[in-house]
Amino acid sequence: MSRQSHKALTNVEDLRIFSGSANRPLAEAVAKKLGVQLSEVTIRRLSDGEIHVQIEELVRHQDIFIIQPCAAPVNDNFVELLLLVDAFRRASAGGINVVIPYYPYARQDRMARGREAISAKVVARTLETMGASRIIYVDIHALQIQGFFDVPVDPLTALPILSEYFQNDPRFLPDKTVIVSPDVGRARFAGKYAEQLGMPLAIMHKRRLDFDKTRIDTVVGDIEGKTVILIDDLIAGGSVLDQIPALVEMGAEAPVYLSVTHPVLLPSALDRLNREEIAELVTTDTIFTPPEKQHPKIKVQSIAPMLAEAIDRIHCGKTVSPLLRLL
Repeated sequence: MSRQSHKALTNVEDLRIFSGSANRPLAEAVAKKLGVQLSEVTIRRLSDGEIHVQIEELVRHQDIFIIQPCAAPVNDNFVELLLLVDAFRRASAGGINVVIPYYPYARQDRMARGREAISAKVVARTLETMGASRIIYVDIHALQIQGFFDVPVDPLTALPILSEYFQNDPRFLPDKTVIVSPDVGRARFAGKYAEQLGMPLAIMHKRRLDFDKTRIDTVVGDIEGKTVILIDDLIAGGSVLDQIPALVEMGAEAPVYLSVTHPVLLPSALDRLNREEIAELVTTDTIFTPPEKQHPKIKVQSIAPMLAEAIDRIHCGKTVSPLLRLL
């Protein structure tokens, strides 16, 4: 990332960064990197449960960036985002760029069985209908979601930020460490990790027993006597953590490290982190982590510099390609 990128803005006067209520600390960090102040918007929860938004600044013909990940409470945060987009459209904003570090319903990207909603596409259609002119997200669960949009989409990746944590650390020597993908679907992403770190790759083959339960059948690749970095795009209930004892039984060194972009972290996942087979969970701040979800094994790396550079490039008409998840 260029150290000068956040100073390169040529028209700061027509750039506005707004934050929803889902992750204001991240938005503040992005604004600081860009050398601007967060613009003012009032968001209230009314007594009947409804959400009310009010833009407190002039935005006519200006370039608007709304930062709002849609983690729990998913529906409240998503409706808040829609209301923000609608308010900016009615206020004649020049461009409404929606930055969704964590995209909601991304795991519901197809009909796995009959009579199911393709919820990820519903999200895309709704954002477009309300007036979003550009979408920016990070390490989405299903790459094909980009095709659900007819407006420009920038699929950013936190891979360089996460892999930098392991780079040049004597605990992770390339000949004694292996990157492990939790399934075939994450293999291409894990391959990028392995390429970035100069480490071998192994892939777990697992059988899904239920919506949130799986079992490892085999591991393709050499994990015998090696330190494992298990990667994934998100950790919610922690089913991926249940696979770690099996990796150790198959010869991997204990404890195992995890590198996961989105820390959804349900209570069951936090409980599983206490297991001695788990060393650390390296993750990002795409989702705000309240005190009750903090854990000594969680190491958070900020994506604020990456988002700031992406916003700078988009606002100034530069290419965003160096930041994209090109798999």
